Amino acid sequence: MDLTRLVDLFVFLTAALGLGAVTFLHLWLRKQDAGTKRMQEIASFIQQGANAFLHREVQTIAYFVVGIGALLLIFLGWQIAFGFVMGAAFSMLTIFIGMNAATRANVRTSSAARTSAGKALTIAFRGGSVMGLAIVSLNMLGVVLLMLILGVGPDDPEAVSLLVGFGFGASLSALFAQLGGGIYTKAADIGADLVGKVEVGIPEDDPRNPAVIADLVGDNVGDCAGRGADLFESGADNVITTMIVAASPIFLAKYGWAGILFPIIARAIGVLATLVGVFLVRGRDDKDPIKTVNLGFLATALTCLALFYPTARWIMHDVGLFYAQMLGMAGTFAIVLIVQYYTGAHGKPVHETARNAQSGPALHPLHPNLLRVL
Repeated sequence: MDLTRLVDLFVFLTAALGLGAVTFLHLWLRKQDAGTKRMQEIASFIQQGANAFLHREVQTIAYFVVGIGALLLIFLGWQIAFGFVMGAAFSMLTIFIGMNAATRANVRTSSAARTSAGKALTIAFRGGSVMGLAIVSLNMLGVVLLMLILGVGPDDPEAVSLLVGFGFGASLSALFAQLGGGIYTKAADIGADLVGKVEVGIPEDDPRNPAVIADLVGDNVGDCAGRGADLFESGADNVITTMIVAASPIFLAKYGWAGILFPIIARAIGVLATLVGVFLVRGRDDKDPIKTVNLGFLATALTCLALFYPTARWIMHDVGLFYAQMLGMAGTFAIVLIVQYYTGAHGKPVHETARNAQSGPALHPLHPNLLRVL
């Protein structure tokens, strides 16, 4: 069996494992306690609003996909047009999967938080993992399927440029999801605050204010669906761009067809490593939640390094790629620790900001603004 078939099989199995984990986590979420009847009632309003917004948004995106797809078909050929439609479709599918999990996980997290902070952390983390795993699994699955459909292979490495349509479709979907969701959520947020706190005088996010439901719907469609579509686009564009660069003469001469397949292999390794980290994160009431999440992140990084070394050593024949990944992992982990220091409850900057607030609202914003520059 040649390298291409092995990689295709590896990616399909990894994607199936990732989507299987998505299904498992989704079913696990549904089994968790959804709280009181009042909590479930409010959650159902948010879920219905989010679904209504998504259906309308997807309908609007579909109009543009059909129109732009027709132009691409005329001017650039069916390969680019087909990839464009496929990229947009996979992106929208990811949005629906993640949004469905998010609107179910939020009320269950609130319910668990009444009795156990550790249980709430586990539910929230696994609810978010549904979107993350769906993004990377459908991302690499879509790219490999498109390669098979278009016949991209070692006999014609330059044909990998036909995959740009997939990234273009994902980008269009992300544009609508980010801008549409962002505008809606900010309008709903400001409107709810003006009506509730200024005109009526009730607390922020009070369920008696109907505009609060619209605000919370906006939080889901903007921060969850919009961010998910953006990450799907980034993932697709990163993989496809790297593959196109690998097809250039200088890299093709050094790494051959393996260099073009390498980004997909790396993405599949990332999925396997992420699965390890996701199921290791289990909150406990007697343990700092940040340390629990850091443990999962560290386990993911170590698993990724362990799987990445044989790939760099025996497939790419360049251990330097492994060292480059080590630097990337170290940089990412350093950023995580730095952010936790500046924003964590136990960090000195947060305590200094709290002390500065005692002198009044005029000087209070200065200290966090200085920290933001750092």
